[in-house]
Amino acid sequence: MTTAPLNWELCRSFLAVLREGNLSRAARALDLTQPTLGRHIDEMEAALGVALFTRSPQGLTPTDAAFELKPHAQAMASAAEALVRAASGGSSEARGTVRVTAPEVIGVEVLPKILTAFHAKYPDVDIELVATNVTENLLQREADIAVRMVAPTQAALYARKLGPVRFGLYAHRDYIARRGMPRSMVELREHTLIGFDRAATSIQALRQFPNLLTREGFALRSDSPVAQIAMARAGFGIGRGADFVARLDPELVPILAGEYCVTVDMWVVMHEDARGTRRMRLMFDHLAASLLKLMRPEGKARRKEA
Repeated sequence: MTTAPLNWELCRSFLAVLREGNLSRAARALDLTQPTLGRHIDEMEAALGVALFTRSPQGLTPTDAAFELKPHAQAMASAAEALVRAASGGSSEARGTVRVTAPEVIGVEVLPKILTAFHAKYPDVDIELVATNVTENLLQREADIAVRMVAPTQAALYARKLGPVRFGLYAHRDYIARRGMPRSMVELREHTLIGFDRAATSIQALRQFPNLLTREGFALRSDSPVAQIAMARAGFGIGRGADFVARLDPELVPILAGEYCVTVDMWVVMHEDARGTRRMRLMFDHLAASLLKLMRPEGKARRKEA
């Protein structure tokens, strides 16, 4: 085992093999030759003095040591990517790269128009969008700015609370025409429901209706909010979604709005150090203002006319 600093290229290759499962796919992902990638893995194992993969005709199987090293290698990758983004533009200029992360449904349904408007105003700012339900670590610079549905807890983060987001039940007009409008929560049992599969957050959100909205009662189960709203748009059944997202589609009709209501606060968050970088602050303010405008119910008419 060597005490010399570990070459970042070796860590990059290690992460690619972990992600892809074999040398050939990892080599294609990194645009390297398979022998070069194999040599990187051999060099990293020799440098660390541990076996990272078990070789077999079926591919490479990560060892326990590989899984222990994975978060540290990922932290190195995030730091390297953040360094490149930081160097992409001056702190006082509206150019360079900004990496934005948001929950899947917001990243897919809401942010495209918001980010398009930002790009039209600041064309020299490149945008990296990560639409994921996994909370990216801003302290490790996995992203620069995050839209979150949970309150940030780290002291080193700068956050702006946008306010509560209401979640309700929605169905397509075609479904209502076919099956009728439920008049009570109890009547939902007679309808086709769209809901969660295994997501713990969704389970918690439905606890106020333990005998009505359960996993077993859903005709379609998915932990992807994007898939759920797509199925509701297709007329499959009644699903749950954020009001300000559902309002973007005039064909989606609210169901039992007075009886079912779950609210979650929305935040825009960035690392405290990023506040002094102009492109970061411009994006932060743009996201906050644009999301707030959409969250206001009175904005519905304006969006239909746009």
